[in-house]
Amino acid sequence: MSFIEIDGSYGEGGGQILRSSVALSALVMKPVHVFNIRAKRSNPGLRPQHVTAVRAVATISDALVKGLSIGSREIYFTPRRRAYGHFKFDVGTAGSISLVLQALLPAAAFAPGPCTFEIIGGTDVMRAPPIDYIRNVFLPWLRKMGYHVRIEVRRRGHYPRGGGHVISMTQPVKTLKPLTALERGKIVEIRGLSHCVKLPRHVAERQARSAEKVLKEAGFDNVKIDLEWYPPGRDPHLGPGSAIVLWAITDKGFIIGADALGERGKRAEIVGEEAARKLIDEISRNAPVDSHLGDMLIPFMAVADGISKVKVTKLTLHTLTNIHVTEKILGVKFKVEGAEGEIGYIEVQGMGLSTSQYKP
Repeated sequence: MSFIEIDGSYGEGGGQILRSSVALSALVMKPVHVFNIRAKRSNPGLRPQHVTAVRAVATISDALVKGLSIGSREIYFTPRRRAYGHFKFDVGTAGSISLVLQALLPAAAFAPGPCTFEIIGGTDVMRAPPIDYIRNVFLPWLRKMGYHVRIEVRRRGHYPRGGGHVISMTQPVKTLKPLTALERGKIVEIRGLSHCVKLPRHVAERQARSAEKVLKEAGFDNVKIDLEWYPPGRDPHLGPGSAIVLWAITDKGFIIGADALGERGKRAEIVGEEAARKLIDEISRNAPVDSHLGDMLIPFMAVADGISKVKVTKLTLHTLTNIHVTEKILGVKFKVEGAEGEIGYIEVQGMGLSTSQYKP
């Protein structure tokens, strides 16, 4: 089998192209050669979290991999067999657990049996979706497609110490159901989770109060934000950190999310307000799929059994890049209406991938 050539400098030119390429490669058992990896970054080539993500996908697809080392700018990835069972991966830094899961979940959907992924790394870090967004926004959308995934957070990990501990359990599917999400519907409830670790309880409380105040001023009355904090003697985390994730639930059963991360010197009230304003902006665009979710759904829509049609709040460069890579590896053709940064319409005739097409 010849390698599908993927130029890692295309579009956003970061780690996402690499993760998507190996995820899709493992999904349909086609080898890929990814070059110019992270060419548009100030420190191009593979970083520890990218190596972990590739190694993780290689493990569950019994892949042969050439070029997998820190700083490498190209890899050859050849999947050979679908695997299942219990797997443990350590990013080794505060690298994002969520991004490793994004690479693993597509392939695990069609594994010969259930998978349990135990991952050590960062749960709430910059430039990555927080683990609470994955749990409370992304996973409910996957359930709509018939893919059931559970996530348990044993310990959180923030920059720079990391040390987060997450367990994810997947139940494989025979086929994935297509998605139709064109009308947002009415917002019936806003939920949230505000947390802090190795910090006083009032940090989580102030984040939540600030977010609730902004949301209620914008006309949303049904707001419930849960708190998570740990008393000093029973706080197992390696370093301080905080974050808040908010999600709006519509009467059509769709979920729209937004988040904000605490930083040294950034007041808790600012963190809460930032998350609330992001969510209000997403809601104001009157689409059921938020801007972060758009690119995450692309590989699942592409292999679903039928036509998927979704309206996204914003067409991001990540989403457009993911569409490009998915078309190249899977051979499907997406219909996209709208410009980058604007509300968009995405449609694709899925491949109808089935576990029966591949031997364990």
